[in-house]
Amino acid sequence: MGSTVEPPGGGYLHLGAVTSPVGTARVLQLAFGCTTFSLVAHRGGSAGVQGTFCMAAWGFCFALSGLVVACEFTRLHGCLRLSWGNFTAAFAMLATLLSATAAVIYPLYFARLQCPPEPAGCAARDFRLAASVFAGLLFLAYAAEVALTRARPGQVASYMATVSGLLKIVQAFVACIIFGALVHDSRYGRYAATQWCVAVYSLCFLATVAVVALSVTGHAAGLGCPFDRVVVVYTFLAVLLYLSAAVIWPVFCFDPKYGEPGRPPDCPRGSCPWDSQLVVATFTYVNLLLYVADLAYSQRLRFVPVP
Repeated sequence: MGSTVEPPGGGYLHLGAVTSPVGTARVLQLAFGCTTFSLVAHRGGSAGVQGTFCMAAWGFCFALSGLVVACEFTRLHGCLRLSWGNFTAAFAMLATLLSATAAVIYPLYFARLQCPPEPAGCAARDFRLAASVFAGLLFLAYAAEVALTRARPGQVASYMATVSGLLKIVQAFVACIIFGALVHDSRYGRYAATQWCVAVYSLCFLATVAVVALSVTGHAAGLGCPFDRVVVVYTFLAVLLYLSAAVIWPVFCFDPKYGEPGRPPDCPRGSCPWDSQLVVATFTYVNLLLYVADLAYSQRLRFVPVP
């Protein structure tokens, strides 16, 4: 048994995974993510649901970024039963949304210019302000990766790196916000019409997740018909479904005949059904616009399987 000085196809370690522009962005993600997490865990504080969400988001993004860098550096991603390009593009977009949300929530609920009472004191304030800064830098690092890997017109790339693929991640993320508002005492069970809206949100969310899963697992080409045609038809149906929800939900929540046109004065802040209904209505229109943009872009998209 013999050996060669260099294995076929290049060295076992891929230095470009950390020296290329995308690799540099990923290294910065690890650095900023670890710093943010450490600052909050050490003295910044993360009490309550908001702090738990931020810590979970930063921890999830750091773990997956570490996995991506390790697989790219050691070339082990070829051993995974995944479409690596689709996986990294989908994760980068999801991490961008999660880090952006955490970068807004943490300073909003924890960072103050005034020193908190002892025993926290001014040291806790400084840690929270520093964590807020690094949380913003973490978001910029993930956004930079999305910008660097996004497919350009005429370029053959992974589906999830296209505008249509990236919009799928945003649509699913917005749907999760809608679900969060629905379960927070939105009273959607009062009318069959509002229950229809919940069915619309659920159906479109599941279909979007299925499209992402097919792309990430590399099974999109195994469908009985062209993947791009399936995406266009599904997106068109999603536009129609969300259009119905965008009309029905406000009518049955804010029309005087069925609900409250304005926020009730005696409604407690933080647990007011009207607030949850407003959040659902707002993000229903946001997702409707996202699906319309997706449909417009998908018309010009041609799917080419990319490993």
